[in-house]
Amino acid sequence: MKNLIRLIQISLFLAITLFAQEKPMALKGAKIYTAAGPIIANGVLIIQNGKILAVGNADQISIPTGADVQDLKGKVILPGLVDTHSHIGIDFGYDSDSPTHPDLRMLDAINPRHDSFNRARAGGITTVNIMNGSGHLMSGQTVYLKSKRVETINEMVFCDDLLNGICGGMKMANGTNSIKKKPFPATRGKSAAIIRSLFYKAIDYKKKIEKADGDPNKMPPFDIGLNALVEILDGKRIVHHHTHRADDILTVLRLKKEFGFKVVLHHVSEGWKVADEIAKANVPCSVIMIDSPGGKLEAVDLRFETAKILRDAGVSVAMHTDDWITDSRLFIRSAALAMRAGLSEEDAIKSLTIEGAKMLGLEKRVGSLEKGKDADFIILSGYPFSIYSHVEQTWIDGKKEFDRSNKEDYKFAVGGYNVYKSASHTHNIDEE
Repeated sequence: MKNLIRLIQISLFLAITLFAQEKPMALKGAKIYTAAGPIIANGVLIIQNGKILAVGNADQISIPTGADVQDLKGKVILPGLVDTHSHIGIDFGYDSDSPTHPDLRMLDAINPRHDSFNRARAGGITTVNIMNGSGHLMSGQTVYLKSKRVETINEMVFCDDLLNGICGGMKMANGTNSIKKKPFPATRGKSAAIIRSLFYKAIDYKKKIEKADGDPNKMPPFDIGLNALVEILDGKRIVHHHTHRADDILTVLRLKKEFGFKVVLHHVSEGWKVADEIAKANVPCSVIMIDSPGGKLEAVDLRFETAKILRDAGVSVAMHTDDWITDSRLFIRSAALAMRAGLSEEDAIKSLTIEGAKMLGLEKRVGSLEKGKDADFIILSGYPFSIYSHVEQTWIDGKKEFDRSNKEDYKFAVGGYNVYKSASHTHNIDEE
């Protein structure tokens, strides 16, 4: 009798387990850019339970029995795009009490229902680094998340512990943006001095913690800002640094050498002037492509050739939108402009995907189409860098999150200001 009961229990367990396993989906016939190897002309991508089961040539991949098969002949599949620098999901504010805010967390400011996430999905962006603006020398802790439709921020982030975990990097800036009236610096020299002083405070704080050796009676009073800086010093938190001019770029490299932190240079308008120095420091660059004049004087020497020059020097290069500076829906165009100026097709694809994932420390999960990685991918109507191609579908964790054929999604793909002017209402497409 006991054996019979045990047999029934095992049978029920197996039945429940099999029921919980969604059946695999096979997407076949598309040209696949994996960002991890050669282009697959007649590809098959198999996904299940939010993960990639297999990807390869149609004559090499066996489609599982009972799989949901979709024929995508004539289409193109790319890994989900990774935007290393964005400001979507938030309403901008400005705290003027200090030029540094290492304690500020963008995690606490993001509205997961904000309409701007629709721009990201429409542009094929599945992973994004959201940060505060560059009006401070240190504006706070960024957050890495997925642009999927959810009810709470908890469901978006790459972080298991939202209270004590490291859920992103640290946004820093130099140059003209953070030069203002007191208490902000008035010069570039003072800007660097403030940051240097802050890091030395963090070093002292870290020494006190180490000296306490776990004794709560000897520990210094907890400081949430200095704690975040210690995470930077320990290499656990990446610095994402806004910088334009060549002299400002070199200042960041000096600070990196002095304090030993991991840093990604963002924007680098004049990065082409100091490409060898950036390469020697082994620092990656996230480049912004602006296709029209204006903005700020320190970006006047921005060149479309920057990405190619940096790559030729041996620098890892990714792209970013800085949305609203450039629209998330046009993210692929950034790489197309760099490609027009000499960047190779392979590097252009990687600059939108795996290189950005590496800069966020997320390359084991996203950024390329490989077995075991998250099922984040996009389906395009044609060649990625053609102005006639569109993102037709965006999939995140194996779920379709954007479909251009859907009227509501189409509205966000093509709509203007009225569609995006508020995060708390909807519009009829006929209003546009």
